[in-house]
Amino acid sequence: MRIIFFLVRKEFLQIFRDRTTVVQIFLIPVIQLLVLANAATFDVRQTRLMVVDEDRSTVSGALVHRLEGGGQFRAVRQAATATGVEEALAEREVTAVLRIPRGFEEDLVRYRRAPVQLMLNSEEGAAAGLVQANAIAILAAYERELELTLPTANRVAAGPDTRSTLDLRTQRWFNPTRNYKHYMVPALMVSLTTIIGVLLTAQNITREKEIGTLEQLNVTPISRGQFIVAKLAPFWLLSLAIFCIGLTIAKGVFGIPMRGSVALVIVAAMIYLVVVLGIGLWISTVTQTQQQAMFVAFFVILIYLLMSGLFTPLESMPVWAQHLAQANPVKHFVFIMRAVLVKGAGLETVGGTMLGLAAGGAAVLTVAVRQYRKSAA
Repeated sequence: MRIIFFLVRKEFLQIFRDRTTVVQIFLIPVIQLLVLANAATFDVRQTRLMVVDEDRSTVSGALVHRLEGGGQFRAVRQAATATGVEEALAEREVTAVLRIPRGFEEDLVRYRRAPVQLMLNSEEGAAAGLVQANAIAILAAYERELELTLPTANRVAAGPDTRSTLDLRTQRWFNPTRNYKHYMVPALMVSLTTIIGVLLTAQNITREKEIGTLEQLNVTPISRGQFIVAKLAPFWLLSLAIFCIGLTIAKGVFGIPMRGSVALVIVAAMIYLVVVLGIGLWISTVTQTQQQAMFVAFFVILIYLLMSGLFTPLESMPVWAQHLAQANPVKHFVFIMRAVLVKGAGLETVGGTMLGLAAGGAAVLTVAVRQYRKSAA
């Protein structure tokens, strides 16, 4: 332990002597979390809408006002004909076009039904789906209002009531306000912790190789295990500190609910960091320069993040990709973060996943220790 203590002390001194590394460890993750939590979202706050009102009636005007009243749509362009619709969508001047045909009010009064067309820019499929869902919800609410205001005689003349006999009432669990930050911020914390941990440790041994100090360490009476532990411990402690800072920002700045045990999340982070830093150390043992280490690290990180369910649902991936994702530690820690913080899950829910991460950490460390070869061994 005495040997490991002095090696760890040497690593800390080496880290804090380099101001660039200190900024990279502490400042960059905080800035990224603050920026990405507001920018990396699939929420569509306000859709730019073009209105083609060929009817020019009171009812059509009320429909447009109803769409704008919720704050989700903003009519930035009005037109009496459909001329220029394609250009407006192609140039991204607007995201959606609402076309109200001539005779809209007359058809509603006479037949209790009138067509209305919504054209969307579906270049970004997820955003288009959200815009469509928002518009349908607002139009459905407006339709129910019209049902109550239409004259009774017209309703009877139009035939039997075709409204559904089911009284469907929805209830949103875990995120009733549909605040996307509650879903995204915990995952962003995982991604930033992963990026910082892997990149820093991936460059660690390669830096020793480049500056020539690795040969000096090789002639010291230390084992491979002691060397790897000494390399891992400082970054494990620093990454854990960054993670705790991220938790504080998530709660204080973004109001992320912490319904479960924060201590459980921190314990899971301790286990996960062993996996992440072990991967970084393994990369540093199989590369010769810091540039090589960076390229390999970015390759590994990109695959881990894209196959973690962070940005896209795992259910939308092919079956073979879903099976491969089971070996992805990022995917499992994202699950733990969201389950504990947002849903209030306990050890009985995430305990198995934590054991899997612990087994993965042991395996990665074993590989890293075996990969490192002392020239004096």
